[in-house]
Formats: sequence, structure tokens, C-alpha cells
Amino acid sequence: MKELLIRTVSGLLMGVVLLGCVLVSHWTWAALLLFIIAVGTFEMSRLMKMNSIMGIIIGEVLSISFFALPALVTLQVIEPRWLLLEMLLAMMPFLYALFSVKHEAKPIFTYLYASLTFLSLPSSLMLFMYREDFFGALAGAKLIIMVFCILWVNDIFAYLTGKLLGKHKLFPRISPGKTIEGSIGGLVFTMVSLIIFCHYSSWFPIPHAIGLAIVAVVFGTLGDLSESMLKRQAGVKDSGKLIPGHGGILDRFDSIMFSVPFIFVYLLLL
Repeated sequence: MKELLIRTVSGLLMGVVLLGCVLVSHWTWAALLLFIIAVGTFEMSRLMKMNSIMGIIIGEVLSISFFALPALVTLQVIEPRWLLLEMLLAMMPFLYALFSVKHEAKPIFTYLYASLTFLSLPSSLMLFMYREDFFGALAGAKLIIMVFCILWVNDIFAYLTGKLLGKHKLFPRISPGKTIEGSIGGLVFTMVSLIIFCHYSSWFPIPHAIGLAIVAVVFGTLGDLSESMLKRQAGVKDSGKLIPGHGGILDRFDSIMFSVPFIFVYLLLL
């Protein structure tokens, strides 16, 4: 009971901070994303067993830089041509592995590219959701909040449905607690919630809303499973201890970060 209370209170506080940063301005949202990337990259180094201080520092620099350049373009501080610098940054893992005497190339690449694709890229895309030239009338804080709400609804109802009806394991090799019934329940409640919302808000036609729910839930679940795989291989229960009752940044944002690129593309195609 105490653990549930701690989890609930910390979850509510985290939600308030997140929504507050999104609503205040794109600058505060960028600052929060920068914090998430910095802490998440450090947690990734733990999961990947990166013990080299220099390797961890390089990972932090690359993750932050890969986010900072698109962020500055989105915030209209620099021109889009500066994004070409990311091509040079992408070569850094090869250079570090080449001159590293103590470490093999494979774990270095795994750690660095996992951080870039799991944290920096999705964070950049979430900041681009403020751009009207990408998403028109949908752009802004409301779009970001909607994406988070979709995945939160899925998490809550997948958990509740799994507790009540779960009998068949979804992916026992990676996550013994997840069930097929829970996943179906999360998807159904997410679709129903989004359909009701779009019916009254007229944001999307109903078929598009159903498609969005499916994309978000499917890839959000795959993101959760991917992070569970990393934790299982690292032999740890949580990626960190930053958020009481929830674990680390990766534990809380795994489904969001993994699904955002797919949601972004889906919305662009619409």
C-alpha cells in the first residue's frame, strides 16, 4: 500500500512538472527534454555496462548535441543548414572506438547509438511538434499533451486489465508481468478514449484516430519491452532511482521515446 501511494504521488508530481513545462513555452519544454536526455544517457551507460568515464562523457556530449542542434533550429535560433553538423557528430563513435585501447567497438557503438536513437531523436521530434509548418492547427502544446495522454491511458488500462483478466503472457522471455489480455485492454480503452475525444474536438476523423491509437500503443509497448530487454541483460530491476516508485528516466519514458518517431511520421502522413 505504501509503495502504491509513493508511486501515485511521484507520478502525479512528475505529470504536473511535465505538463507545466509543455504549457509554459517551448523553451521550458526544451529544458526538460535536455534534462531527460542527460539523465537517460547516463542510465543507458549503466545498462550497457559502459565503465569508461571518457566513454560516458562522449555519450553525454553526443546525446545533448544531437538534441541541441534540432532544438535550436526549432526555436529559430540557428538556420536549418546547421543540422549538417550532425553528420560529423555521427562519426564520433567510430573515432572513439578507433582510438580506444581498452574497449571493443561493439559495446561502444551499442551504448552511443542506443542513446541517440532512444533519447535524442525522439526528443527532437517532440520539440518539432510546436511547428505549425509541420502540423498546422494541431501544432503546439496540445499535440504533445495528447501524445502523452494516449500512452498514459494505455499504460493505466493495460495494467488494470492485466491485473483483472491477465492469464496469457505477452513476452515472458523479456517481461513476465505483461499479458496479452492487458495489452488488448490497453489498446481498446485507448482507442475508445481517443475516438470520444476526437468526436467532440474534431481533431481527426475517427479512422485516423483509431490508426493513431494503434500506432501509439503498439510501438509504445515495443518500447517498454525493449527497455525491459536492456534491464534484463544488465541484470537490474530499474534503469535508475530518480523517480520514487517508478525507477529511472528510461523506466518512465521508454514507451514515449520509442513510439514518438512512429507517431510523428503517422501524423505527417495525415
